[in-house]
Amino acid sequence: MKKIKELYKKYKEIINYLIFGVLTTVVSLATYYILVATILDANNKIELQIANIISWITCVTFAYITNKKYVFEPTNKTITKEIIEFYSARLAALFIDMGLMFIFVSTLHFNDKIIKIIIQIIIIITNYILSKLIVFKKENKTKKD
Repeated sequence: MKKIKELYKKYKEIINYLIFGVLTTVVSLATYYILVATILDANNKIELQIANIISWITCVTFAYITNKKYVFEPTNKTITKEIIEFYSARLAALFIDMGLMFIFVSTLHFNDKIIKIIIQIIIIITNYILSKLIVFKKENKTKKD
C-alpha cells in the first residue's frame, strides 16, 4: 500500500488527468449519444456537427472545473484569463474532432460511435499537452530590479 501511495504522489497529476480525462470522455460520449439517439440525426451532416458541438461545450465545461480543482495546481493567472485560454485551447481539439468526424463519418461512412471513441483518445492526449503547456503553465513572477 505504501508503494502505491508513493507512486500516486509521484504521478498524481498524470493519474488525476487520466481519471478526469476518462470522466470527461464519458460526459462527451454520453451527451453525443443521447443527442443522436433522441433529437438529432447522425446521418444528417449538420445535425451530426450540432451534436458534436453540444457535446464539446458540455465536456469542456466539466473538464475545466475538474482540471482546475483536481489536476493542475493553481496558476498566477486571473480566472478570466485562465478560462479564455482553456476554452481557446480546447477549440483546437474541437476542430480536430469535427474534421475527423466529417472525414470518417460523413465522407467515408464509418460508424459514428466507434469513430467518436477513437477520436476521444486523440483528444485526451491533445488536451493534456495544451493544458500543461499553455493553460495551467506556471508563470514566473521573478522580477529583475
